[in-house]
Amino acid sequence: MIQTQDIKRPPQDVVDRLRAIGAATLTGTLNRMGIRNVHITGPVAWNKGKVAAGPALTLKFMPKREDLYGDGEYLDPEKQLHRHVLYHVKPGDMVVVDARADMRAGVFGEMMLTYFKGRGGAGLVIDGCIRDWPNAKDLDLALWIRGVTPNFHTQVELMPFAVNEPIAVGGVTVMPGDIIVADDDGAVVVPVTLAERAIDEANKHHEWEDFSREMLSQGGDLRRYYPLHDDARGEYEAWKKAKGR
Repeated sequence: MIQTQDIKRPPQDVVDRLRAIGAATLTGTLNRMGIRNVHITGPVAWNKGKVAAGPALTLKFMPKREDLYGDGEYLDPEKQLHRHVLYHVKPGDMVVVDARADMRAGVFGEMMLTYFKGRGGAGLVIDGCIRDWPNAKDLDLALWIRGVTPNFHTQVELMPFAVNEPIAVGGVTVMPGDIIVADDDGAVVVPVTLAERAIDEANKHHEWEDFSREMLSQGGDLRRYYPLHDDARGEYEAWKKAKGR
């Protein structure tokens, strides 16, 4: 039996607060904190309107080499490492896959995706494709992928290589257990060690943005209210007091 390590999961309240903040605000917040490369580029929201957040279980693919991986898909199913990442799924987890941006190989199909949903997974971010979309779409999963294909993964040029190890996905380093926040803007990686600080910084930003949005909707000067100019700081403080914030 193949042995793969589990991840350390962050407190659920931290995940929930990050989910409420959203991908766009988090990218800006982390950028201001000096962490600039956090947006997983390539995979896009495939099932629009979904929002998901959770710790990352990682799966890495490599180019197939027959002497290392020559078995058929069902000859020995337990050699299929893409199954093993799913064995670790707990409610609220995100599965993140480095599939090398391959547009031919379907990392998971309907049965694997059904299993993922049954275990309570929050969503999947795949730098590549899934298959069986005509049936898989009925699962109504939160998916960030590059596309769909009729091929299964080892049918073409990929082989699953590692589970819960660091991966490079969509140009971003993802460590097992990193918090993934994904919505229609895309998927963002939040390092666990920076999560609490990111929440604090984002909430500060959110608060003055609420004020600025209100002022702009009333015809306020963009130069004064976005970003918030020092001259408008008094108005902002008065607004906060009036709102009981």
